[in-house]
This record gives sequence, C-alpha cells and structure tokens, in this order.
Amino acid sequence: MQSQHSSNTSHSPATPVPAQATAAEVVDPQHQIQYLKNELKKAQALAALGELTSTATHEFNNVLMTIINYARLGIRNRDDASRDKALSKILEASERAAKITATILAQAKNRSESMEPTDLGAIVSDSLVLLEREMRKYRIAIETQLDPAAPKVVASGNQIQRVLLNLLINGRQSMPEGGTILIRLSPSSDGKFVELVVRDSGSGIPREALPHIFDAFYTTKDGPDESGKGGTGLGLAACKEIIDSHHGRIRVESTVGRGTAFIIRLPISKEVKTAG
Repeated sequence: MQSQHSSNTSHSPATPVPAQATAAEVVDPQHQIQYLKNELKKAQALAALGELTSTATHEFNNVLMTIINYARLGIRNRDDASRDKALSKILEASERAAKITATILAQAKNRSESMEPTDLGAIVSDSLVLLEREMRKYRIAIETQLDPAAPKVVASGNQIQRVLLNLLINGRQSMPEGGTILIRLSPSSDGKFVELVVRDSGSGIPREALPHIFDAFYTTKDGPDESGKGGTGLGLAACKEIIDSHHGRIRVESTVGRGTAFIIRLPISKEVKTAG
C-alpha cells in the first residue's frame, strides 16, 4: 500500500488547491484531505463565532423585552407606585444594555485576533456579563476564584473568549436542573503558565467518551438545546484547536454524577517575564 501511495504522488508536481475549489474538484487524495481540513477549520470558527453572536443577540433581546414590558406597565398604570417600579426596572435594564454594549465594543476594539499580552481576568468578567441572564434562567450559580496576581498571557483575546463562552455554555447544558460553575484563574507553580479552570457540578462525561471529547463532530448531546446552542460536535474541537494554536494545553477531568472540569494552560507573556 505504501509503494502504491508513493507512485500516485510522483506522476507530476503537486499543484496548490484553488482557494474556491470544491471537494469534487480536488482530485489528488492529499489535496482533498487538506481541502477538507481547511473546510473543517472554517466550520469550527463559524461554530464558535455563532455561539458568541447568538449569546449577545439573546441577551440584547431579553433587555429590550424588559424595557418594552415595563414601559407598557408605566403607560397602563398612572399611579405613582407602578410608574416608579416601571422606571426603576427600565433604568436597571438600560444599565445592563450599556454593560453588554461595552463588552461587545471591548471585544471589537480593544482585543484583536493577533497574539498580544492579554488579561484573562477581564475576559472572564466580560464573558459573565454576556451570560448573566442565561445562567440565572437555568439556575446556575457562578463562583469565581480569580487570582489578582495572575499575569497576562500571550493570546488573542477574541479567540480565548470564544473558548470560555463555549465551556460555560457546555457546563450550563450539563446541569438541566441547575447547579454550580466554578471559574478559577491562577499562575502555575513553575511560573511559566496561567491556568484557567472551568468546573461544573453537572452529569459528568462517561469514561469511554473522554478520549474523543475533542474530536471534530463527536458529541454526547442529542442535538441543540432549547436555546439552539450546541450539539454539532464542533465546539470543543474548535476550543482545542484555538488553545493548541496558542502553544497552550487543554485537558478534561470528569466523573459521572459529580461533574466536569476543563483545565487550560496558556504561556505567560514575555513582557511580563522581562518586567519580572
């Protein structure tokens, strides 16, 4: 089989795969494999971006509905107590809308897709703003242990936020009856990495599934949940690819009936090491 494969690749020099080629147009087996890998990367990126867009849109919709409903309440009821309540709720919802807007603008302006010194604590805080109402709706308590001494890491803030949102949504989906998610951020003992842990108290992952959990299209879910999120098998595969591209590591620990923890290690920024 090996000699046959070699002979197939020695007929003529390999030609690049056209950027707009389809799978049917790519005849050479090696090129077809590369083409499919490229398409998978695109699908993974779109899946991760779709989760973020869906989350932000959902949160904005909730805020707007709150404002609309309490505005109607204030119009229908002319007594001072009802109007004061309506105005208070509208103000509260407007302040939340401002926080969501600030979070999205921070992602668009202050973070980039390029590798640069990045504050993981700020990414955790911004992500929790986006998911605050969703977590409350599904009775998920969020606990944080963010070491203020944790240094910046070399990362794309946008990409790391997609990873974190994916892990938080996965954790929420594993606890249909409610539960707790712990987010811990701390420097590693060797001083070379920062460790980010997302631990849930959910149903856990069967032992036989753990070796495949980061495989593309592998999923333990039946499909998207009621909010339309998850179930494609692309989320965790995309997470691993992002962390790998950062020269970091992601691993999973899980016990059925007790919960799951995803542990991410990212290298500390060289600027921090030099300053130290």
